[in-house]
This record gives sequence, C-alpha cells and structure tokens, in this order.
Amino acid sequence: MALANTVENAAKPKQNPRPGGLAGLLALDRPLVMGVLNVTPDSFSDGGKFIDPTAAIIHAGAMAEQGADILDIGAESTRPYGGMQPVSVDEELSRLKSVLPAVVKLGVPVSIDTIKAPIAAWALDQGASIVNDVWGLQRDPEMAALVAKRSVPVIVMHNRDEADAGIDIVADVMAFFERSLDIAKRAGIARDKIVLDPGIGFGKTPEQSLTCIARLAEFKRFGLPLLIGASRKRFINTVTPSAPDQRIGGSISAHLLAVKNGAAIVRAHDVAETVQAFRVAAAIEAAR
Repeated sequence: MALANTVENAAKPKQNPRPGGLAGLLALDRPLVMGVLNVTPDSFSDGGKFIDPTAAIIHAGAMAEQGADILDIGAESTRPYGGMQPVSVDEELSRLKSVLPAVVKLGVPVSIDTIKAPIAAWALDQGASIVNDVWGLQRDPEMAALVAKRSVPVIVMHNRDEADAGIDIVADVMAFFERSLDIAKRAGIARDKIVLDPGIGFGKTPEQSLTCIARLAEFKRFGLPLLIGASRKRFINTVTPSAPDQRIGGSISAHLLAVKNGAAIVRAHDVAETVQAFRVAAAIEAAR
C-alpha cells in the first residue's frame, strides 16, 4: 500500500470512531494509529509512568482525543531488550481491573496486549475487542482456541528468545508467521481476523529491526494487514543516540516509511505527533 494511497484520507477527521471494529477501521484505507498504554512499573519506554490507574485512564483519554484509532493496554512488560520480569495471572489482572473497563468506555476499540489466554478472556469480557499476542499464538496453547471461540481479531507478532545476528531475519519472520498461521487455521481462526507484526526490537539486533522495516513489503505475501511498532525502539538509538523519550522523530520517520512499505497500523507512544505526521503527509500527497 503506497504512502500516497494509504495516507491520503488521514487528513480527514474520523466520522465514526468505531466503524465496524478493526475491519471497519482498516476499510478506511488510511494508516491506523494504535496508542500504547503500559500499566506496568518496568516498561522500557515510560518506566511505570502510568501504573497509577487514574494516570492511566487520563492518558488513555488524551490519546483518544489526539486521534488514536485503537488503544493497546498491556499489564506485563515485554521489555524487548531483555530483563522481562514475568508476572502471575493474578498480578496482571490486578493491574488491569481498575483501568481497562474505564478505557473501554471511551468508545475507542481496545486491544489487550497479553500472552496469557485467561487475561485475554477477561479483557474481552470487559469489552476489549482485539487480542495482541507478542508470541504469535505460540506461547500459550489456549490462546488460539480462545481467539477462535470469541471470533475477535488477533495481532500475531514475531518473537525470539534471543537475537541472532547470523540469521536471515526476514526468512525467520516468514517461517514464524507460517507456524502461527498454521496454528490459527487448526484452531479455526478466520484468516480475515489476523494482523501480522514482525516485532520490531523483539529477538532482533537493531540492524535486523531496520531490515524488517526496509523489507516490510515482503511480508505482504501473506495477504494480511501489517502492523509496525517502531515507537521509541532501540534501533533508533543506534542511528542517533537518544533516550527512549527523545526518539519521537525517529519513531515517526520509521512509521512513515513503514506505511510506505505496506503497514496498515502503527503502534505509537506519541499519538498526537504521529497523527499530525500522517495528516501532513496526506495533505502533501493530495496537493500533487
């Protein structure tokens, strides 16, 4: 999906914040912005800034006002660069209980970022409408069956336990997606419910993350929507040294190029800036 085609409509205000869920949003033919809400004490990007439920709900409301199409809530830090501290189902649930139901009431589609089927089930019961699995249905054996039973969209992300600079990362992502799609098919997940995410920063060297964005169009062979989450990731720091909260420019640059290379959704911490960038790009393209 070329940048000229996918961002042209981004300059137009949304007429309906929930036009038929994710399928309806994708039909708008413009890049969608997924706002990140980490209700964890150890996120690499915001360091527990929104662990307080009130702060989290206020921030979610702000992202909705700024134009987020989807709000992605996670209560277990995935820490793509190592040091992830797994939490129990009870702890993850306790972090979500005071936040997720209130965020659902904002009227923006909510995605639950979890690798645990019981957490996903609870979130869907509360009104979440998308499951975002950073292990692509390959970690919790119950996840695929849950997604199939609930008939909800699922984001299938590539991941590795460790980065390996010696591998062909595009081939590795392709093989991972093939395995995930086979799991999904056997579970009965409709193919049109699946979004693919190459997992920028997860089990990859910075150079491999750059490669995945540069060669993103190759993943279009699956015929499924693509999501890129380059926001504040470490590969930006290798190009221009910067702390996570100083990587807005690099994040936007990566997301604009990702859209040009085929991304339908970008996952961003800095929603207002990302929405503005897409709208300005659309206005420039429309002026040709």
